[in-house]
Formats: sequence, C-alpha cells, structure tokens
Amino acid sequence: MQSINSRNVKLTFLPYLIRKSFYLEYLQRSRYKWIDYVRGIAILLVVYRHVLIGIERTGLNIPSYLITANMIFYSFRMPLFFILSGLFINSSLSKRTFGKLVYDKFETILYPYFIWCFLQVTLQIVFSSFTNASRSLVDYTYILYHPRQLDQFWYLPALFNVTIIYTVLKAKLKLKGWAQLLLGILFYFLSRSFNQVSMISDWMEFYIFFAAGDILSSLFFRDSIQKLLGKFYIMMLALPVFILLQFYYLRKGEEYFLSNLQGRGEFIFISLIGCLFMFIVAFNMQKTKLFSWLRIVGFHSLYIYVMHVFVAAFVRIILMKFFLISNPLVLLLAGIIISVTVCVSFYNLFIKNGPLWFLFYLNKKQGENKLPSKTITV
Repeated sequence: MQSINSRNVKLTFLPYLIRKSFYLEYLQRSRYKWIDYVRGIAILLVVYRHVLIGIERTGLNIPSYLITANMIFYSFRMPLFFILSGLFINSSLSKRTFGKLVYDKFETILYPYFIWCFLQVTLQIVFSSFTNASRSLVDYTYILYHPRQLDQFWYLPALFNVTIIYTVLKAKLKLKGWAQLLLGILFYFLSRSFNQVSMISDWMEFYIFFAAGDILSSLFFRDSIQKLLGKFYIMMLALPVFILLQFYYLRKGEEYFLSNLQGRGEFIFISLIGCLFMFIVAFNMQKTKLFSWLRIVGFHSLYIYVMHVFVAAFVRIILMKFFLISNPLVLLLAGIIISVTVCVSFYNLFIKNGPLWFLFYLNKKQGENKLPSKTITV
C-alpha cells in the first residue's frame, strides 16, 4: 500500500515539475501571441549562431549549409530584436514617468548585463583550459565601454542606450516618428566611426530599427492588419521576395554590407523585409496555433539570451571530451535543444521565486512578482 502511494506521488509530482519548469500556464494567455512567436523565432536564431560559433572555434570542419544558414539569419536577426522592442515604447511611456522608465530599464536590462558579463568573463578565465575563449583581466574593462568584445552581451547595453535616447527625444523633445527614423538613418551611417567604443556604435547602428518598431506599432496592433498578414496567401506571396533578397545577400557577401556605403544602405532594406516576413510567419502561427512551444521559448527569451552560452559551452565540452562526438550537426542540435531547455527550467526553478533571484533582479519582491518587460525582446 505504501509503495502504491509513493508511486502516485511520483506520478503527480512529475507533471507538476514539468509545468513549473516550463511555466506552461502561460500558454493560457491570449494577448499578443504573435509577439511570443516572433521572440521565440528570434532567440532560436541567436542560440543557433552562438552554438555554431562555439563549434567553429574548436577547429571542426563545419558543413557549408550550416554556415550559409547562419549568414541568412544574420541579415535580419539583430534588427528584428530592436523592432520588437520599439513596438512597445509607446505603451511603456503611457504607463510610467520618464524617471520610472529609466529605472525599470536599468533593473531589467543593465543590471543583468553587469551580473552575467562578470560571471561569464570570470568563468572563462578560471576554466580557460576547457573553453575556447581567450580571456584576461583586461576583459573586465570591456564591460564599461566595449561590450562587442564580450560575445553576446553587447545587445543589452545597446538596447538600454537606444531606449533611453529614443525616449528622451520622443517624450522630452517631442520628436515625431518620421524625424526619429531620419535621425536613425544618420546614426546608422555614422556608427562605424565609433567601432572602437561599441557602447556607442551599437546603439547608433540599430536606432533606425527601434524607430521603425515604434512607427509600425500603430499598424501591427490593429486586428485588421493582424488578420490580413495572418492569411496564408500573404505569406506565400512574401516568401519569394524574402528568398530573392536572401540570395542577393549571400551572393554579395557580408563584407559588402559592412564596409560598402551602398551595401550598408541595401542592408537596411533587406533587414526590414526579412523582419516583416518573420512577423507574417508569426501572425500565421497565431492563427493556426502551430508550434505553441515557441511561445514558451519567446516568453523566456531574455533569460535564454543571457544564459545560453554558459550551457552551450558545457554541453559541447561534455559531448566532445567525454562522449567523443565530433559531428557538427549533432553538436549543433544538442547545443540548441539542451541550452534552451536548461535555461527555461533553470530560471523557473531557481531564479523566479527561487534562491538565485539576485541574478536577474535587484530585490526579491520584483523577482517573485514581475514578468519580463514587453520592451525586452531578445
């Protein structure tokens, strides 16, 4: 009898643990499902890139199709993040004073940046014999002025800086959306002049996409627009355009779009079309309710973004050194799946309402009660 009761407890505990680990009750929410889908797509593209880079640094021969896929994703992945964030700047300003908004952004963006940058650099120095990153004490100084040298973390200060500067111009100087867009174009073409201080160059480069998100918010939150873009035939009409532009991007090569003035201008157009296609895909997913697990991934995008490199490196080391696996595709798929799964469950079990709340929050009360800000779209 006692063994039967014990078995029943185990059977009921397992579903509870799964629900808690992945916050499955979130799927019952009906608002802005398309945002979660876009977030989910975006963060998976980020994880793909960083896991692939980790494998490349081991010296393995990477199949060309994996590298090509990474190049295609690169053409719109980062702009997509800033457009997503810009979509919610109006709602943020309507709910908060300027001072409260700045404080909130510090808590939710810059604070995790400082904590996790310090952790990652420290671990890479301590375990230098196991990792493929070459770190020294000098790397700690990059946290303050050159985050591009710290792998994936540059996005967080770039997002914080874009948000604050854009908000000052919008709320204090009353700069209209079209003027912000023109200013973004100017910042974009000037950004390369500040490459040695990426704390400046990064926000300048992506300001235009944040402004585009703000402008598009007046359209994307309309039911009529969502229904139109959610039609399957619209996605099929947009698909050839998306493919042709990605083919053009691959043919020209990344260097053309980074260093050539005309190429940099073309990159804006290619990125915006790529982002628009991702939104169309998300609206179709919302309509058909396909791949609902992407919503869970999208909801936890900030936590995945910050933690996935730690997990991916650990998984790669274990698979290569102890299981002697050297197939790049196997390492890539294992790195992506395990990284995302571990990051989501680790957050829900040990950070949210858990003892490690301080890794993302300034105080425990916020860590227990506050959901990720809609403007933090990784």
